[in-house]
Amino acid sequence: MSLRIVVTVKYVPDATGDRHFADDLTVDRDDVDGLLSELDEYAVEQALQISENSDDDVEITVLTVGPEDAKDALRKALSMGADKAVHVEDDDLHGTDVIGTSLVLAKAIEKAGYDLVISGLASTDGTMGVVPALLAERLGVPQVTLLSEVSVEDGKVTGRRDGDAASEQLEASLPAVVSVTDQSGEARYPSFKGIMAAKKKPVESWDLSDLDLEAGEVGLEGAWTKVESATARPARTAGTIVKDEGEGGKQLAEFLAGQKFI
Repeated sequence: MSLRIVVTVKYVPDATGDRHFADDLTVDRDDVDGLLSELDEYAVEQALQISENSDDDVEITVLTVGPEDAKDALRKALSMGADKAVHVEDDDLHGTDVIGTSLVLAKAIEKAGYDLVISGLASTDGTMGVVPALLAERLGVPQVTLLSEVSVEDGKVTGRRDGDAASEQLEASLPAVVSVTDQSGEARYPSFKGIMAAKKKPVESWDLSDLDLEAGEVGLEGAWTKVESATARPARTAGTIVKDEGEGGKQLAEFLAGQKFI
């Protein structure tokens, strides 16, 4: 038997960089370095662990939607151990919101073929965390989300979801969509051998026409949400210094009370 796993990943702006909006109020991705979303590394790791623990032949495909530079995210996942990659790139995708992104991903997943889709908890730029549920709805398959432990056996995916008060053991028949949290296991670092091997692994490039999608279904034109305005974060101001000349405690209490902290 064989098991086809598709891992959805995202190329995001580096959170330590100076991120801001472009003139059209979309995220300016040209003036900041990008990388594979850290939370998606956990999804790649879980796919690799499923493969290593399976008696079946497992094929892992990493899938992303994004600009040319998004290939860097795919290469990182391939160097970790994924088998192949699919990159959906089209100028008309600029400004696509989460609804449009889920549509593109679902079409690409169907075209690639799958038994299991694995996503991270959320992207580190949008942080919405709703793509797995949207994918399951579009694909018409079960969803088992926010797992801190996941395994596949006998045509079923099982996992543990940890809540504040209890843990749940969940399962679903394949095909299915799952998402994993950052508690599912530390993602491995790519080895030198893995980095070199990634250069020879196949990366397919698809555009909207390959997925039978029209430009009006995605991008800013097809977005269900719109940013009306954005204001740059104000520069940090100097804090208040309380000099202790015998009245420091009192002044500190007055300051905290004035700010309604106490």
